[in-house]
Amino acid sequence: MSVKESGVVSQEKGQDGYKIVCERISKEFIQKGTQRVHVLEDISVAVRKNEFVVILGPGQSGKTTLLRIIAGLEIPTTGRVLLDGREVTGPGPDRGLVFQGYMLFPWKTVMGNVEIGPKLRGVPKKERREIAARYIKLVGLDGFENHYPHQLSGGMKQRVGIARAYVNSPEVMLLDEPFGQLDAQTRYYMEKETVRIWETERRTVIFVTNNIDEAIYLGDRIITLQGKLPGRMHAVYEVDLPRPREHTDMKFLELRHIITEASELTL
Repeated sequence: MSVKESGVVSQEKGQDGYKIVCERISKEFIQKGTQRVHVLEDISVAVRKNEFVVILGPGQSGKTTLLRIIAGLEIPTTGRVLLDGREVTGPGPDRGLVFQGYMLFPWKTVMGNVEIGPKLRGVPKKERREIAARYIKLVGLDGFENHYPHQLSGGMKQRVGIARAYVNSPEVMLLDEPFGQLDAQTRYYMEKETVRIWETERRTVIFVTNNIDEAIYLGDRIITLQGKLPGRMHAVYEVDLPRPREHTDMKFLELRHIITEASELTL
């Protein structure tokens, strides 16, 4: 494993060879008319194609705002985001977003929730059902197509959200602390499932979390944000541990100790 100082990421190869590039992103919000809240400061991140990158930071470090800027749901105050060299100016089907909450339509079945994207794009019913069925099976929910959200566990609901994001064939998957509401056992299972799905689909993934173990278990690379607002880049960790990873592996524990000592995160 290796550690790089903040800022080095943006200088490794320039923009060449990267799927997503964040160039010196800063973000301010205006509250109560005049009060300025500085959320992000000078964030530069470059993510390779098919790489699994984890943004790790404590609460109120701006990591969700950074993900929303990459998704095109927020506009940076300064800086820009590039996807395949093109500036991101808004949301697009090339980016799939999985939220912290389940965000499912309670009146729709699993199939109805997963197929909503292709349906809105005008994909014929038979074709979109076939596509949706593929991703329902991928996330391990085949047999539950006709169940409603209230009939599902928390982990199953989040898997519906993941399938719904994948069904639009995004080039980049953005996951915002998707397992934060789950109990520890279900969370660990969903982490294993996330790796399995990523290894099957091989999309570019940016995953936000405040959990060090989760970051090490999932990421090819971990980018830490320091302190409270405004969020600033702290360090970059290359995770060269083989998959599947074990939390009791000595190298896993060593990296966990390094990150814990260098950050303000709690386990």
